[in-house]
Parts: sequence; C-alpha cells; structure tokens
Amino acid sequence: MGIYEELEWRGLIKDVSSPDLKEKLNKGGMTFYIGTDPTGDSLHIGHFSSFLISKRLKEAGHHPILLVGGGTGLIGDPKPNAERPMITYEQVEHNFNCLKKQAEDIFGFEVVNNYDWYKDMNFIDYLRDYGKYFNVGYMLNKDIIRRRLDEGITYAEFSYMILQAMDFYVLHRDHGVNLQVAGQDQWGNITAGIELTRRKCGDELYGFTMPLLTKSDGTKFGKSEGKAIWLDREKTSPYELYQFFINSEDEKVIDYLKFLTFLPKDEIERLAESNRTEPHKREAHKALAREVITFLHGEDAYKEALDVSQMLFSGQIRDLSYDQVKSCFSNVPSVDVDEDLMILNALVKCGAASSNREARQFVKGGSVMVNGEKVTDEKFVVSKEHAFGNKVTVIRRGKKKYFVINHK
Repeated sequence: MGIYEELEWRGLIKDVSSPDLKEKLNKGGMTFYIGTDPTGDSLHIGHFSSFLISKRLKEAGHHPILLVGGGTGLIGDPKPNAERPMITYEQVEHNFNCLKKQAEDIFGFEVVNNYDWYKDMNFIDYLRDYGKYFNVGYMLNKDIIRRRLDEGITYAEFSYMILQAMDFYVLHRDHGVNLQVAGQDQWGNITAGIELTRRKCGDELYGFTMPLLTKSDGTKFGKSEGKAIWLDREKTSPYELYQFFINSEDEKVIDYLKFLTFLPKDEIERLAESNRTEPHKREAHKALAREVITFLHGEDAYKEALDVSQMLFSGQIRDLSYDQVKSCFSNVPSVDVDEDLMILNALVKCGAASSNREARQFVKGGSVMVNGEKVTDEKFVVSKEHAFGNKVTVIRRGKKKYFVINHK
C-alpha cells in the first residue's frame, strides 16, 4: 500500500485539506514541515508520533523540515483554558538549541527557527503585509479562539494564528514547503496558512492532521506519575521508558504500536491477536518498549532497560549504578538523613516500619534487604559508606515495597 493508505491504516490521518493530497503523498517529492515551540529543552513522547510521521514521509520520498518556533515561543499558542506563562528570551534560545540538536540527532531533520524572520519585522509591515489578509470573523470562528472567548483571550494569543500562518507562507516562499503536518489541535492554524498563501501569491498549499495520542479515558498520552515522559534519556531513562510502555493499557497498546513504531501490518496484527488471546504474555507491550527505546537510544539502551528491570524484579540490585538507582527509585518513598542509622531506626525513619518493634519483626523474619543484600542482624548499620555513590541506600521490605534513604 502507498504511504497515504499506510497512514490511514495506522490511524494517523484525521483532517485533510484537499482530496488531491492522497495522490501527492503516494507520488512523493513534497517538501513539508512540522513545528513545535521551544517551551521545554526536550521533546516528549507526546511529540513522538507526529515526528515519526515525518520520518515515514521522508522514507516515502518527501523532504522534511522541522520548525522550532523561537519567535512564536515568545508568545505562546492559546491553551484551551488559560494563557501560557511567557518565558524569557534566554530560556527560549536555550530550549531552541537543545531541541535542534535532539531533532538532528534522533530524526536527522533540517531545523529552522521562525525567530529569524520575525526579529526584524516592524509592526507596520506586520499589519500591511499580513494582518490585512485576516478577517476577524474568520479568526473568531476557529475552535480554540471560540472556546476562549467567554473566559477571555489576550491580543497576543489571538494573534498567534496569524504568526503560524505566516510561518507556512514564509517556508513556502523561502524553502519550497507545500505541506504542513500537525496534531489535530492545529487544524485552524494550518488552514489559516493555506488561505494566507493563496491570497498573497495564488499558490495552493496542503495540510493534514493526525489524531492526538490519548489514553482510554481521553487524556493525553505521555505522562507517568504526573511527570512527562521525555525523549532525553537524562530526563527519562531507558528503564523508565521501558516501565512506562510495559504498563500501557491493554486496550490501547495496539494503537500505540501503530502510532509509535515502524512494525509492519502483519506483525502488528499478530501482536493484536496475542494481546487478545494471551494478554498475560504482554508480547505487544514488550514489542512497543523494544521498538521505541531502540529507535530513540539504540539497542544497548534497550538491553540496559531489560537488565535493570530483571535486577529489580529479582531484588538483586547490587550491580546497579548510582544513576540507575536514581532513575529506578525516583518515585518511591524517601527520606534525607545526615548520620548513620541502626537498621531498626532506618526502617522507621523511611516509613518501612511503624515502630522499632515492627522493624525488629521484619528484620528477624528475613523480609528486609539493604542495597540488594538480606539483613537479619538488628545491629546492622545503614551508612553513607556503603550507599550507592555514597549517596543513596535502597531498602526493600517484602517482595515489592521499596524505600530510599538519601545521605547528606
């Protein structure tokens, strides 16, 4: 099947600007762009599916450009219910440089910055050359604007649509871009850019959107324990990625395989059958974790994630590095101490036991491990000297309950 049909099968096409786009995508040769504002210094898993569409289109013979909005990022696109906090010029520049390197390293995209064409534009030129092409009624009819009118929307946010339309036009004029790809929440901005270009120079541009990746309850996919899942391994380790994907919802894992991997149709269908008939094997979840981690960080990172998971499952954590311990146990109960502690006091201090008496029962019963070693002597001392990196002691009580002591 052609690239258009593959994207359809994967559920990656929602809105299309023209019926002609199917033939154009299957033929190849378009120059397209996908954009993101530098609101952070790393992409997250929510960006990943749309960036993978760009990779798929590139392999089908199209040329991708990534726009990182150093200009639009200084304004911020309208959120559904509130204005985004503005960030400093310095932070935007830092974030741009980080995202540029990340996109080049992971995806191999050409990266441009819309600050380059906004920085020298004056207000009169903005109004004469672009503002006059936008009817206020047309702008008010856009979904995100309409939803914000009752609560209030600033002029800066209201103008964001014009800026993004300008991006499409400038990229067409200077880079030959004739297609924009984005998430479904950007449909209004895409059509604004198509209309602006038609009115300014008569050329026809194209666009399509993809559905947002969501959990079964409709919330956005890409957070665990309230934290974003980042593509930067310093922010989200391969182990954390593995745990995130291996614990994906059974009813959504096949969608995630279609969105986030390059596995072919027959293999995904096989995994769907396994997920339906033998869910306990978690084949689909394991394949999802393997494909994403390997794509982002390589085979060694995936093997590391498997090894760390196995060590944690068995309780044999002695060979973990300090950095691995930090990422593995970032969400378990922890306490800071500035002195050595007897094991009974340590268990009470970190919350593993409610009293010295209960702590003694746990120790004598053989249910306590410190840094992967079983402790049965109530005179055992938890010290900085034997901690991971001389900073972190990991206590396990029973089979699954972990606690962390941070040594100061």
